[in-house]
Amino acid sequence: MTVAQKIADIEAEMARTQRNKATEHHFGILKAKLSKLKSQLIDASSGGKGGASGEGFEVSKSGDARVGMVGFPSVGKSTLLTKLTGTFSKVAAYEFTTLTCIPGVIKYKGAKIQLLDMPGIIEGAKDGKGRGKQVIAVARTCNVIIIVLDAMKPMTHKRLIEKELEGFGIRLNKKPPAIILKKKPKGGVTISKNVTLTHLDDDYIRAILHEYKISNADIMFDCDATEDELIDVIEGNRKYVPCLYALNKIDEITMEELELIDRIPHYVPCSAHKEWNLDGLVEKIWEYLDLLRIYTKPKGQIPDYNAPVVLPRTTNSIEDFCNRIHRSMLAQFKTAMVWGTSVKFSPMKVGKDHKLQDEDVVQIIKKATGA
Repeated sequence: MTVAQKIADIEAEMARTQRNKATEHHFGILKAKLSKLKSQLIDASSGGKGGASGEGFEVSKSGDARVGMVGFPSVGKSTLLTKLTGTFSKVAAYEFTTLTCIPGVIKYKGAKIQLLDMPGIIEGAKDGKGRGKQVIAVARTCNVIIIVLDAMKPMTHKRLIEKELEGFGIRLNKKPPAIILKKKPKGGVTISKNVTLTHLDDDYIRAILHEYKISNADIMFDCDATEDELIDVIEGNRKYVPCLYALNKIDEITMEELELIDRIPHYVPCSAHKEWNLDGLVEKIWEYLDLLRIYTKPKGQIPDYNAPVVLPRTTNSIEDFCNRIHRSMLAQFKTAMVWGTSVKFSPMKVGKDHKLQDEDVVQIIKKATGA
């Protein structure tokens, strides 16, 4: 029996199992079994390679960040790529025009953002239908995912695409659950809780751990976790990715419909064909990437504001800054002078652990030769 068949059997059993207090633990075990099988599919497709005919799916990362456009066929991804980057992507009035992953570059605020136009996916992509596995595997490598939707199509398309991505271990607009799991050689399972758990009890937690053959571990909960979140932590291969929903072809809907859509979180209405609100879409991409621009200042010269060093906010120390410029720089590092909002006064001498903020100016002072 193939992995896909095993997944189908478990999903069928879950569908016919009525969920209540008596079946709750059994349901959780089924979820754990299902997640283990799906992880085999994730591992098999990791790296985004398209197999023997994987043309276009081995796109090298370039620039300061990577953004991938995912959606059903003919929603306007290729037109968006062309309008936002100037990179030609074949457009036609029939489905599956794009058969490979086509990259372009958005230049914005001194940063270079790689934008990927990926082939349209279909329902069942996570199970191997179409070229879905390759598309979703590439999506896992992105810093931001844009789900492109057609304003004239049912909004159920949004949920269908989310289901495909979630089935491949991608968590959209979520943060990792505050659960710490540490395996140990002996001593059994010790459960600590800093909050009241309303979805899990100790027996339920142990049953899920047992399904993963974890008999000895310390586990601490700092959030009111669900069984899904516990399974995600145990699996350890989830990708938590910011997501924007680009609602394309808004030139074909009414103003009343547009006003309603504009209130929904994470949505950006636009029209690739009419070039409406493309600037707004790029601004939102920048916001969701959460990047910092750090300017360099050679000794005795003015800062170079034309070519910032771009860092993710999560890796924004002086050490990260040095490594981004060149790995050998830390070996020569003595101290740094910083101008900007991250210091109490400008300039201020700081060490390699100092955390930088957007548009700080940095001057690296090297050790004396032979020191």
